[in-house]
Formats: sequence, C-alpha cells, structure tokens
Amino acid sequence: MKQRLLSLDTFRGLTVAMMILVNNPGDWGHIYWPLEHAAWDGCTPTDLVFPFFLFIVGVSISYAFKDKQPDSKTLLKILERSLKLFGLGLFLSLFPKFDISVVRIMGVLQRISLVFFFCSILFLYTKPRTQIGVLAGILILYYILMTMVPVPGIGAANLYAETNLGAYFDRMILGIPHLYKAVKVWDPEGLLSSLPAIGNGIAGMLAGYYMQNRDQEVSKKLLNLCLIGCMGMLVGWAWDSAGFPINKSLWTSSYVCWTAGMATCFWVGLYWLIDVKGHQRWTKPFVVYGVNAITVFFLSGLIPRILRMIKLQNAEGEEVNLQVWLYKSWITPWFDSPYNASLAGAIILVSLWCGILWIMHNKKIFVKV
Repeated sequence: MKQRLLSLDTFRGLTVAMMILVNNPGDWGHIYWPLEHAAWDGCTPTDLVFPFFLFIVGVSISYAFKDKQPDSKTLLKILERSLKLFGLGLFLSLFPKFDISVVRIMGVLQRISLVFFFCSILFLYTKPRTQIGVLAGILILYYILMTMVPVPGIGAANLYAETNLGAYFDRMILGIPHLYKAVKVWDPEGLLSSLPAIGNGIAGMLAGYYMQNRDQEVSKKLLNLCLIGCMGMLVGWAWDSAGFPINKSLWTSSYVCWTAGMATCFWVGLYWLIDVKGHQRWTKPFVVYGVNAITVFFLSGLIPRILRMIKLQNAEGEEVNLQVWLYKSWITPWFDSPYNASLAGAIILVSLWCGILWIMHNKKIFVKV
C-alpha cells in the first residue's frame, strides 16, 4: 500500500507479536490456558490469532489492489508472492534435515500463501456482491462436505480428529509422512480446511472495501461494520449450537464466522481509536512488528531450530541444546512458578524481537516478501 493505514499495521503487529508469544513458550509443559489452543472444539484467545491474520491479509488486498487491473504484470506479482510465501513455509519444514521424503508440505505460511493467492484473484476479477456469494458458498459447501459426505473406508461423515473427511484427504493426497508430525495422521493446516480459511480472507477484503466507501461518513461505516461483525459472531455461535462446532483444527464454517466477526469488530475499534481519534503514540511497538510481519515470523521459527542444533552440557553434566540451556540458566532461576517462567521466556523473546524490529524501522529497513 502506498499510504499506510496505521490501524491495520498495528492490528497486524499485534497479531504477529501474539503469534510469536504463543509459539515460543519457555516450556511447552507449562502454559497458561489462554496461550494454548483449544483441545478440540471451542476457541481460546490463541485460536483467534491465525484467522485474524488471514482477515488482515484480506483487508490489505482491498487497499493494495484497489486501483490494479488483472493484467499479466499484476497476476505475475501475485503468483510470485504466493510462491515465495509457500517456499518460506516449506523451507521451515525442511530445515535443518532437508529430507524431502518426510517434509511437512502444509503449514502456516503455506496457508497464508493460498489465501493470499485465491483472495487476490477473486478481488481482481469479481465485485463485492460476487465475493459475498463466494464466501457464503464456501462456508455452506464445507459444512455439507464435513457433515454429510461419507468418508471412504471409514463410514458416515464425522468431525473426529483422525476420521473426518479433511483428514482422509490429507492422508490420500499429501501422504502420512508429509503431515503435521505432532498428530501424524491429519494436518491442522491441511488441504480441505484451507478452503474455509479463504473465507477469513474474503471477509477482510469486504471489510476493507466497505471502509474505503467515500459515500458514507466514517462514523456510519464503523458502526455498520461493527454490527456486521456482531452478526458474524452470532451466526458462528448459532452454527456451533446447531451442531457444527467452532473448531480451529477443522477450521469449521462456524469458526470462520466467529473469528471473522470478531476480527471485524477489533479492527473497527482500532480504526476509531488510531485513525479517527488520533491516539497513535502507543502503536509503534506493534507497528514495527506489522511492517515486517512475515520476516519476523519466519526468523522466529528459524532461529529456535538453529539454537536446538547447538549442544551444551548443563550444570548436571547432561547434554542439552542451547535453547534449553539459555532458558534453564537465565530465566527459570528467577521464578518459583514454572508457568510464570515459561511465560517470561516468551515475553522476553517478543521484547527482543521488538527491539530488533524497532531498529530496522528507524533505519527504514522493510523486507518485502
């Protein structure tokens, strides 16, 4: 975007900082519940982070491409950026062993790349009315697939972790060696569940498009968007109550409605506070995250892998990796509670990255992917 929207950069920065916080606890065995994903059905604050980012992707598309035409140059840039994002995610999956036979194919960056690609094409070639239809169609189609279509080799449609239709597609198309290693036989960022994830991006595009409407006063636009966001949350809650539960791992249609509605309301609040009322002094720690979001997310995933490759001996003579050694030596001695120590480790990491990004921002170093 030629003209930065401060509320959007702040929103993106808050989201990425939260991503790093929840992805890097000092100790995975001691995490406060708001910083964990729901075990299956339900939605914790952590479960809001990824769909919020996809919503922001959609809003950014509506601003960045508002004057673009679907010519070969624009389409090539979209394809190039999508491939870069997917490639960065694949690199993280490969590093450090680079064993293609067991590499996880899907992941966070890979899903972002797919959502960016399909939403960008949709934005360039269709009008908002069509986009609303596509959004509704995706959510209804996914509901039908997951709740009505029998699962080959298993039986009736179901929403269990290992036997739902999405898990079947992951095993059949990607193969078990290429799935998320923690669960082995399905992938939380799998192929079929990437379809409704596009819905979060479309919701962001529609919100961004409406915000740019010059025929209405800002206050009226914000009020209407807030009402739409509340309606989305209500639909998500109702769908959950009707038997299609809010579930991040399955990325259910109710989850899309719930998180997209909440993201809309959250952005409306930030827009009013920052861009309308001008309360901007507090935003810089988040803006520095927001303008280099993909860079810091990628590096925050890469560097821990490097630290785990370096082996040291602790005070008891045991061999541990450098990441564990730093945590046990410099953080845990200061805390009686292992939960507080684990949280402190994550906060320190977020703060360190904030300092690095602050310097980059001051030097006008913005890494574009």
